[in-house]
Amino acid sequence: MKNLPIGVQTFETIRDPEENCIYVDKTDFVHELTRQTNRIFLSRPRRFGKSLLLSTIKARFEGKRELFRGLK
Repeated sequence: MKNLPIGVQTFETIRDPEENCIYVDKTDFVHELTRQTNRIFLSRPRRFGKSLLLSTIKARFEGKRELFRGLK
């Protein structure tokens, strides 16, 4: 059974096979968001995944393709 990533805020940690965490795939949204706009204001409640979303966007721009294998 996969682990819930409670308190985990980095995309790299969640996608690490050794961590065996559940991840809800938002990468298609991240791709569209970064492809179509130049400025983004992220207004979300506390504890609602802002850090994880920014970590995912960072990994995309750093070209870490291995983290995105098997995702949309």
